[in-house]
Amino acid sequence: MALFLDSANIDDVQQAVRLGLVAGVTTNPTLMAKTGRRARDVIQDILALTTGPVFYQITAGETAARLAQAHSMARLAPDRVVIKIPATTENLALAAHLKGEGISCAMTAVASPAQVYLASLAGATYAAVYVNRLTRQLGDGIQVVRECVAIARTNPIRILAASLKSVEEVVATLLTGVSDITIPLELILRLGEHELSRKAIEEFAAYTEQPSAG
Repeated sequence: MALFLDSANIDDVQQAVRLGLVAGVTTNPTLMAKTGRRARDVIQDILALTTGPVFYQITAGETAARLAQAHSMARLAPDRVVIKIPATTENLALAAHLKGEGISCAMTAVASPAQVYLASLAGATYAAVYVNRLTRQLGDGIQVVRECVAIARTNPIRILAASLKSVEEVVATLLTGVSDITIPLELILRLGEHELSRKAIEEFAAYTEQPSAG
């Protein structure tokens, strides 16, 4: 299970890279807008800081324009840029087209195992499922993820869990057997902490040898 950073903030990317834990970086239009910069420039900077996959979501209204966006971004690093495409029937056809051109795709905003099945047939590498959002909209995002994972067991696609808001939600999602998760830096940092670990460290400190004066 790979861990991805979900951020378009360059400071976040630098800190996550220093931790040595993330396999790559996912972005989305909301995160891009927060930077106040051109998406192309942000993706170029992230590519320069990392060695793994970097995800960019196409946003144009017309199919031809979405295709042009995908080509433009993929050319920045053909072996590393993953094009995120919102899950619709029309966009599944677009993903199949890009797959035929050797461009890696992630169907995003996936909300059902049926979409996972079709995304696998289209040749998408990833299906991104918004866990917390589905819980708010349907009542049980974890169950949706569990069903998506079951489909992926017999179809060539990776389930990428996104929209995770707490340590508990991350753990529950990992237990479904997802392929990968993507979370913001703040949540990555929280995963590595526990009050009992801190308490044990404080207890160990009482027995730490002090360096001798000589």
